[in-house]
Amino acid sequence: MNKINPDVFTFYKELEENNTREWFEPQKSRFKGLEAETKQFAEELKNGLSESDEIERVKIFRIYRDVRFSKNKTPYKTHFGISFHRKKPQLRGGYYLHLSPGDSFIATGFWNPDKEDLFRIRKEMEVDAAEFHEVIADPELRAHWGGLQGEEVKTAPKGFSKEHPDIDLIRKKQYIFMKKFTDKEVLSASFQTQILAHFKAIRPFFDYMTNVLTTDLNGVSLL
Repeated sequence: MNKINPDVFTFYKELEENNTREWFEPQKSRFKGLEAETKQFAEELKNGLSESDEIERVKIFRIYRDVRFSKNKTPYKTHFGISFHRKKPQLRGGYYLHLSPGDSFIATGFWNPDKEDLFRIRKEMEVDAAEFHEVIADPELRAHWGGLQGEEVKTAPKGFSKEHPDIDLIRKKQYIFMKKFTDKEVLSASFQTQILAHFKAIRPFFDYMTNVLTTDLNGVSLL
């Protein structure tokens, strides 16, 4: 299997200290080479995922920052961000890989669900969250990912009771899991295998959420 080039971390450390167009332009060919290698790594991950999932495409996010509405005007991102898109609308959820010196991680779940999907998830939790609790308590899932994470509203979303026994789930705006890796782990020969093991462990969660988001509250298919 392919490995992450150690120069990825060296490059981004240097970019962090010299985040200007004047520094980047002479380094552009170096970056393009690292980007191509990382894309190949991502394609191999896609192939591994495709043995048990349906991945439509891999996306490596551009290095250029959108600074129009940001106080931080540095022009470049200091990480590789890579997303793996499942076949939609039949399958829901997604995978993400983040490579940055001292801050690498994988993430999965529902980072920014649209208004309709978020409402449908909350309604499911309101009606009966027992199966959801069972899924996220699975020993293998917890061993790989730990607990559920995600931003939440302060009290209760409009139309939901703050006294509901599962208000902790209903309040969430995101339903995500994250796993951090050290630089040494990222550069190891087993990194790709580790990622695939973690992504495989999340499938029961994806299967449950896909069923929720492709049916109405009566279990009738929306597809």
